[in-house]
Amino acid sequence: MDDDELVSRVAAGDDTALRELFARHAPWLAVRLRTVLPAADVEDVLQETFLAAWRGALGYRPQGACGGWLWGIARLQAALLLRRRGPAEQVVTTLPADLSAGPDAPDPAETAQLRADLQVAVATLGPAGSPDREVWRLMYEQDRPVAEVAELLGVPPGTVKSRAHRARRLLRAALRAAEGGTP
Repeated sequence: MDDDELVSRVAAGDDTALRELFARHAPWLAVRLRTVLPAADVEDVLQETFLAAWRGALGYRPQGACGGWLWGIARLQAALLLRRRGPAEQVVTTLPADLSAGPDAPDPAETAQLRADLQVAVATLGPAGSPDREVWRLMYEQDRPVAEVAELLGVPPGTVKSRAHRARRLLRAALRAAEGGTP
């Protein structure tokens, strides 16, 4: 079942579909959120993101990628969290590794494993500068819109969308394999 069908089922009140949508998209959303939020807040923002997706599923229009829709919701939820905290919280989003010890700190071994898994997954997109990897870098690391990526790469927007879809599929398979699941 594709993402658009899942969102339709979520809109109909199917919580199993919401769990599946979460399983598919939460890992990469968490990686992206970790670039702008303290690790302790990522889970809260993910929960708020999927709660907002549950509430807003009726308004979803399958014109673009479901992942883009979810990322838009996640960015909004992250911004709301940071706005609620005020300017002081926005200045320091992460502590240096040697200062992050404590009961809420992530396990360093687990963090290292997640980073290694992500590096292996990104390597499946090809060498640096390859078409899929370049689209990934521009769209998901630098958060550039499709039109801008298309202009930078000199390809049509549809090509960028196809490459982004392929990159997400390859990364999802590689991350599942790293977790011990089936690719």
